[in-house]
This record gives sequence, structure tokens and C-alpha cells, in this order.
Amino acid sequence: MRDAITSVHTGVPVRAATRADVPAILEIYNHAVIHTTASYDLEPVSLESRLDWYDHKVQDGWPVLVSVNGDDVTGWATFGSFREKPGYRYTAEHSVYVRHDCRGEGVGQALMAAVIAEARTRGLHTLIGGVDADNAGSLAFHEGLGFTRVAHFRQVGHKFGRWLDLVFLQLDLGQPTPQQ
Repeated sequence: MRDAITSVHTGVPVRAATRADVPAILEIYNHAVIHTTASYDLEPVSLESRLDWYDHKVQDGWPVLVSVNGDDVTGWATFGSFREKPGYRYTAEHSVYVRHDCRGEGVGQALMAAVIAEARTRGLHTLIGGVDADNAGSLAFHEGLGFTRVAHFRQVGHKFGRWLDLVFLQLDLGQPTPQQ
């Protein structure tokens, strides 16, 4: 990915994350773990585990992006393997998290614009997103970006004392069929 881009639509700067950004990424993620069903993790994750996660993403060649306001990280996004089998190599699953006090400010839009551009640059054909079925905001956000609901898994998660449904959304990136 280029060193830094600024979303044309939102003016929010997005850049490749560095290891120094991981504590802020962790804070954003753990807030979602504790307060939402955006993640089905039940307990906050440790800094050590998030550093390992970051190192593996980088070693495997997957992007980790952050949106920033000055020196403050306001959100992050990434994508990686949808499934490990080689037949899925043109499909990736993404994640996007926005700091709770920055929602509605174009951060998610800027991050997803960068994710989609990066996925196209890498020749990916499809992006997949998994969203809790009760998260109407995230579902509408993804649909606004052109994602289509393709699956609804009933009661596959359990958090906050209740069963959770998971919706998969898919975005066709319009890439040509690769040669074998």
C-alpha cells in the first residue's frame, strides 16, 4: 500500500499500520469486545496476542491499515485469507473497527475505501464480511458500499447471555477471471 492516502470522500487519512500502532488498535478492538457483538471474542485480548496477530499479518503479506487524526489512531482495517485452501486465493475476509468516539465521522468509509482499493490492487475477486445480524448499522454500512447479503447463519455465536446470528456479506470487486 502507498505510505498514506486521504479519502476523497471523507478527508480522513489512512496509512499502513506500524507495530507502534498496535496498542491503539488493541484499545479499539477491546472496546468492541467488551461493549458490542462486533467481535465474538468474550474477553479482551492481550497486547502480546495482538502484537503476534500484527506480526503474522505482516509476515503473510496482508495489509493492516489505520485511520488517523493527527497522531491518534481512529480506526483500523485489514483483510486476509477467507479459507486456507488454494481455490479460495482470490477471496479475502475483511475486518474494520472504528473507535467508539469517532463513529459517524467518515472513518469507516475511508478505511473501507482503502481496503477495497488494496484488494483490487492485489487482484482479489471478492471481499467477504461477517457481521452480527443485530448490527443494523454495520449491515447498512456494508450494503452502502455495495456488499450484498449472501448468508445468514442462525445461532452460531453466544455472547452477553444470548444466541447470535451471523450474516455474511460479499462484494464483487469486478476483477477478470485469472488464468490457471
